Amino acid sequence: MTSPDVLVRVATARGVTTLTLDSPHNRNALSTALMTQLLAGLTDAVADDAVRVIVLDHSGPVFCSGADLKETAAAYASGTVPAGMLGDVLAALWECPKPILARVAGPARAGGLGLIAAADLAVCADEATFAFTEVRIGVIPAVISATVLPRLHPRAAAELYLTGNTFDGRRAVEVGLVTASVPAQELDDVVRGYCDSLVRGAPGALAGAKDLLRRPGTAELRGDLARLSALSTGYFLSDEGREGVMAFREKRSPRWVAVLDAERGDQAG
Repeated sequence: MTSPDVLVRVATARGVTTLTLDSPHNRNALSTALMTQLLAGLTDAVADDAVRVIVLDHSGPVFCSGADLKETAAAYASGTVPAGMLGDVLAALWECPKPILARVAGPARAGGLGLIAAADLAVCADEATFAFTEVRIGVIPAVISATVLPRLHPRAAAELYLTGNTFDGRRAVEVGLVTASVPAQELDDVVRGYCDSLVRGAPGALAGAKDLLRRPGTAELRGDLARLSALSTGYFLSDEGREGVMAFREKRSPRWVAVLDAERGDQAG
Protein backbone atom coordinates (compact mmCIF):
# COMPACT_ATOMS: atom_id res chain seq x y z
CA MET A 1 0.00 0.00 0.00
CA THR A 2 1.30 3.47 -0.88
CA SER A 3 2.02 5.72 2.10
CA PRO A 4 -0.21 8.80 2.29
CA ASP A 5 3.02 10.82 2.60
CA VAL A 6 4.10 9.72 -0.88
CA LEU A 7 3.07 12.52 -3.24
CA VAL A 8 5.16 11.40 -6.22
CA ARG A 9 5.05 7.73 -7.13
CA VAL A 10 7.96 6.22 -9.05
CA ALA A 11 7.78 3.19 -11.36
CA THR A 12 10.38 1.91 -13.83
CA ALA A 13 9.86 -0.60 -16.65
CA ARG A 14 11.63 -1.23 -19.96
CA GLY A 15 13.94 1.77 -19.59
CA VAL A 16 11.15 4.22 -18.76
CA THR A 17 10.73 5.80 -15.32
CA THR A 18 7.30 7.27 -14.68
CA LEU A 19 7.03 9.98 -12.04
CA THR A 20 3.36 10.31 -11.11
CA LEU A 21 2.13 13.37 -9.25
CA ASP A 22 -0.08 11.70 -6.67
CA SER A 23 -1.72 14.39 -4.58
CA PRO A 24 -5.26 14.37 -5.98
CA HIS A 25 -6.80 15.76 -2.77
CA ASN A 26 -5.44 19.21 -3.73
CA ARG A 27 -5.36 18.66 -7.49
CA ASN A 28 -1.64 17.88 -7.50
CA ALA A 29 -0.79 21.39 -6.30
CA LEU A 30 2.89 22.28 -6.13
CA SER A 31 3.45 21.99 -2.39
CA THR A 32 6.94 21.97 -0.92
CA ALA A 33 6.60 18.26 -0.13
CA LEU A 34 5.50 17.35 -3.66
CA MET A 35 8.26 19.40 -5.28
CA THR A 36 10.87 17.89 -2.94
CA GLN A 37 9.78 14.38 -3.89
CA LEU A 38 9.68 15.25 -7.58
CA LEU A 39 13.25 16.53 -7.43
CA ALA A 40 14.35 13.36 -5.62
CA GLY A 41 12.66 11.17 -8.24
CA LEU A 42 14.33 13.07 -11.06
CA THR A 43 17.73 12.79 -9.40
CA ASP A 44 17.37 9.03 -8.97
CA ALA A 45 16.17 8.55 -12.55
CA VAL A 46 19.11 10.52 -13.95
CA ALA A 47 21.57 8.48 -11.85
CA ASP A 48 20.13 5.14 -12.99
CA ASP A 49 21.87 4.02 -16.20
CA ALA A 50 18.97 1.64 -16.92
CA VAL A 51 16.59 4.58 -17.24
CA ARG A 52 16.47 6.04 -20.74
CA VAL A 53 13.25 8.08 -20.68
CA ILE A 54 11.28 9.88 -17.95
CA VAL A 55 7.50 10.30 -18.12
CA LEU A 56 5.81 12.95 -15.99
CA ASP A 57 2.30 11.66 -15.22
CA HIS A 58 -0.48 12.37 -12.72
CA SER A 59 -3.18 10.62 -10.73
CA GLY A 60 -6.69 12.01 -10.43
CA PRO A 61 -8.50 14.16 -12.97
CA VAL A 62 -6.16 17.19 -12.75
CA PHE A 63 -2.57 17.23 -14.01
CA CYS A 64 -1.48 20.10 -11.77
CA SER A 65 -3.37 23.08 -10.36
CA GLY A 66 -0.27 25.22 -9.83
CA ALA A 67 1.01 26.64 -6.56
CA ASP A 68 -0.37 25.21 -3.32
CA LEU A 69 -2.31 28.30 -2.22
CA LYS A 70 -3.24 26.81 1.15
CA GLU A 71 0.44 26.37 1.96
CA THR A 72 1.17 29.80 0.47
CA ALA A 73 -1.39 31.52 2.71
CA ALA A 74 0.00 29.75 5.77
CA ALA A 75 3.56 30.76 4.84
CA TYR A 76 2.92 34.52 4.60
CA ALA A 77 3.93 35.07 8.22
CA SER A 78 7.41 33.73 7.44
CA GLY A 79 7.95 36.20 4.60
CA THR A 80 8.51 33.51 1.98
CA VAL A 81 6.32 31.32 -0.22
CA PRO A 82 6.61 27.76 -1.64
CA ALA A 83 6.55 29.10 -5.21
CA GLY A 84 10.18 30.08 -4.77
CA MET A 85 11.15 26.40 -4.95
CA LEU A 86 9.55 25.93 -8.34
CA GLY A 87 12.62 27.37 -10.05
CA ASP A 88 14.71 24.43 -8.80
CA VAL A 89 12.15 21.97 -10.15
CA LEU A 90 11.98 23.63 -13.58
CA ALA A 91 15.77 23.81 -13.81
CA ALA A 92 16.07 20.11 -12.98
CA LEU A 93 13.53 19.20 -15.67
CA TRP A 94 15.09 21.54 -18.24
CA GLU A 95 18.67 20.38 -17.58
CA CYS A 96 17.85 16.67 -17.37
CA PRO A 97 20.10 14.80 -19.83
CA LYS A 98 17.39 12.22 -20.46
CA PRO A 99 14.26 12.87 -22.53
CA ILE A 100 11.22 13.88 -20.50
CA LEU A 101 7.67 13.41 -21.75
CA ALA A 102 4.66 14.93 -19.99
CA ARG A 103 1.42 12.95 -20.12
CA VAL A 104 -1.46 15.35 -19.52
CA ALA A 105 -4.89 13.75 -19.18
CA GLY A 106 -6.60 16.64 -17.40
CA PRO A 107 -6.49 20.34 -16.57
CA ALA A 108 -3.25 22.21 -15.88
CA ARG A 109 -3.03 25.68 -14.42
CA ALA A 110 -0.30 28.24 -13.70
CA GLY A 111 2.80 26.43 -12.38
CA GLY A 112 1.58 23.18 -13.90
CA LEU A 113 2.11 24.72 -17.33
CA GLY A 114 5.71 25.40 -16.35
CA LEU A 115 6.22 21.66 -15.77
CA ILE A 116 4.70 20.85 -19.16
CA ALA A 117 6.83 23.41 -20.95
CA ALA A 118 10.00 22.15 -19.23
CA ALA A 119 9.44 18.65 -20.63
CA ASP A 120 10.93 17.85 -24.03
CA LEU A 121 7.67 16.40 -25.32
CA ALA A 122 4.13 16.79 -24.04
CA VAL A 123 1.02 14.90 -25.08
CA CYS A 124 -2.41 15.88 -23.81
CA ALA A 125 -5.96 14.66 -24.14
CA ASP A 126 -8.14 16.85 -26.36
CA GLU A 127 -10.38 17.70 -23.41
CA ALA A 128 -7.49 18.82 -21.18
CA THR A 129 -7.64 22.53 -20.42
CA PHE A 130 -4.94 25.06 -19.64
CA ALA A 131 -4.76 28.59 -18.23
CA PHE A 132 -2.21 31.07 -16.95
CA THR A 133 -4.40 32.19 -14.04
CA GLU A 134 -1.75 34.14 -12.13
CA VAL A 135 -2.96 37.68 -12.91
CA ARG A 136 -6.40 36.79 -11.57
CA ILE A 137 -4.97 36.29 -8.09
CA GLY A 138 -2.66 39.30 -8.21
CA VAL A 139 0.61 37.62 -9.19
CA ILE A 140 2.45 36.98 -12.46
CA PRO A 141 3.72 33.84 -14.26
CA ALA A 142 7.30 34.84 -13.51
CA VAL A 143 9.17 31.61 -12.71
CA ILE A 144 7.47 29.52 -15.36
CA SER A 145 8.30 32.09 -18.03
CA ALA A 146 11.82 30.64 -18.20
CA THR A 147 10.41 27.43 -19.70
CA VAL A 148 7.07 28.62 -21.12
CA LEU A 149 8.10 31.62 -23.23
CA PRO A 150 10.62 29.66 -25.35
CA ARG A 151 7.69 27.41 -26.31
CA LEU A 152 4.89 29.91 -26.92
CA HIS A 153 4.33 32.11 -29.95
CA PRO A 154 4.70 35.74 -28.75
CA ARG A 155 1.19 36.93 -29.66
CA ALA A 156 -0.35 33.89 -28.01
CA ALA A 157 1.79 34.43 -24.91
CA ALA A 158 0.55 38.02 -24.60
CA GLU A 159 -3.08 36.97 -24.97
CA LEU A 160 -2.91 34.05 -22.56
CA TYR A 161 -0.74 35.72 -19.92
CA LEU A 162 -2.84 38.90 -19.78
CA THR A 163 -6.34 37.44 -19.99
CA GLY A 164 -5.91 34.28 -17.92
CA ASN A 165 -8.43 32.68 -20.27
CA THR A 166 -8.80 28.91 -20.49
CA PHE A 167 -7.79 27.08 -23.68
CA ASP A 168 -8.03 23.47 -24.81
CA GLY A 169 -5.59 20.85 -26.05
CA ARG A 170 -5.87 21.77 -29.70
CA ARG A 171 -5.05 25.42 -28.93
CA ALA A 172 -2.17 24.24 -26.75
CA VAL A 173 -0.69 22.56 -29.83
CA GLU A 174 -1.26 25.66 -31.98
CA VAL A 175 0.55 27.97 -29.56
CA GLY A 176 3.44 25.54 -28.98
CA LEU A 177 2.79 24.49 -25.39
CA VAL A 178 2.30 20.79 -26.16
CA THR A 179 3.53 18.44 -28.86
CA ALA A 180 0.26 16.66 -29.60
CA SER A 181 -3.37 16.61 -28.50
CA VAL A 182 -5.23 13.36 -28.98
CA PRO A 183 -8.55 11.74 -27.99
CA ALA A 184 -8.39 10.57 -24.38
CA GLN A 185 -8.68 6.92 -25.35
CA GLU A 186 -5.57 7.23 -27.53
CA LEU A 187 -3.41 9.08 -25.01
CA ASP A 188 -1.60 6.09 -23.52
CA ASP A 189 -0.89 4.56 -26.94
CA VAL A 190 0.62 7.82 -28.19
CA VAL A 191 2.75 8.22 -25.06
CA ARG A 192 3.90 4.61 -25.38
CA GLY A 193 4.79 5.17 -29.04
CA TYR A 194 6.95 8.17 -28.19
CA CYS A 195 8.69 6.21 -25.42
CA ASP A 196 9.38 3.31 -27.79
CA SER A 197 11.03 5.76 -30.19
CA LEU A 198 13.02 7.58 -27.52
CA VAL A 199 14.58 4.45 -25.99
CA ARG A 200 16.07 3.62 -29.40
CA GLY A 201 18.32 6.68 -29.23
CA ALA A 202 21.87 6.39 -27.90
CA PRO A 203 21.97 7.89 -24.38
CA GLY A 204 24.97 10.10 -25.12
CA ALA A 205 23.51 11.28 -28.41
CA LEU A 206 20.15 12.07 -26.79
CA ALA A 207 21.90 14.14 -24.12
CA GLY A 208 23.91 15.92 -26.82
CA ALA A 209 20.80 16.60 -28.89
CA LYS A 210 19.13 18.08 -25.80
CA ASP A 211 22.13 20.38 -25.32
CA LEU A 212 21.65 21.66 -28.86
CA LEU A 213 17.96 22.27 -28.22
CA ARG A 214 18.69 24.10 -24.96
CA ARG A 215 21.17 26.63 -26.38
CA PRO A 216 22.37 29.26 -25.39
CA GLY A 217 22.86 27.15 -22.28
CA THR A 218 21.53 26.07 -18.92
CA ALA A 219 23.77 28.40 -16.92
CA GLU A 220 21.84 31.34 -18.33
CA LEU A 221 18.54 29.58 -17.57
CA ARG A 222 19.51 29.04 -13.92
CA GLY A 223 20.41 32.71 -13.54
CA ASP A 224 17.14 33.68 -15.19
CA LEU A 225 15.21 31.36 -12.89
CA ALA A 226 16.85 32.89 -9.82
CA ARG A 227 15.78 36.38 -10.90
CA LEU A 228 12.28 35.22 -11.81
CA SER A 229 11.87 33.31 -8.54
CA ALA A 230 12.65 36.49 -6.61
CA LEU A 231 10.17 38.40 -8.79
CA SER A 232 7.47 35.77 -8.24
CA THR A 233 8.00 35.78 -4.48
CA GLY A 234 7.68 39.57 -4.46
CA TYR A 235 4.31 39.41 -6.19
CA PHE A 236 3.00 36.69 -3.88
CA LEU A 237 4.02 38.83 -0.89
CA SER A 238 2.51 42.03 -2.32
CA ASP A 239 -0.85 43.41 -1.15
CA GLU A 240 -2.50 42.26 -4.38
CA GLY A 241 -0.94 38.81 -4.14
CA ARG A 242 -2.06 38.33 -0.56
CA GLU A 243 -5.57 39.53 -1.39
CA GLY A 244 -5.77 37.30 -4.48
CA VAL A 245 -4.66 34.19 -2.61
CA MET A 246 -7.08 34.83 0.26
CA ALA A 247 -9.95 35.56 -2.14
CA PHE A 248 -9.28 32.29 -3.95
CA ARG A 249 -9.16 30.41 -0.66
CA GLU A 250 -12.40 32.08 0.51
CA LYS A 251 -14.14 31.51 -2.83
CA ARG A 252 -14.91 35.17 -3.41
CA SER A 253 -13.93 37.84 -5.91
CA PRO A 254 -10.75 39.79 -5.08
CA ARG A 255 -11.15 43.47 -4.30
CA TRP A 256 -10.27 44.66 -7.80
CA VAL A 257 -13.08 42.57 -9.30
CA ALA A 258 -15.56 43.29 -6.49
CA VAL A 259 -15.25 47.04 -7.17
CA LEU A 260 -16.14 46.56 -10.83
CA ASP A 261 -19.05 44.31 -9.90
CA ALA A 262 -20.37 46.97 -7.52
CA GLU A 263 -20.08 49.68 -10.21
CA ARG A 264 -21.99 47.52 -12.66
CA GLY A 265 -24.69 46.99 -10.03
CA ASP A 266 -24.99 50.74 -9.46
CA GLN A 267 -25.26 51.39 -13.17
CA ALA A 268 -27.91 48.71 -13.56
CA GLY A 269 -29.88 50.24 -10.70
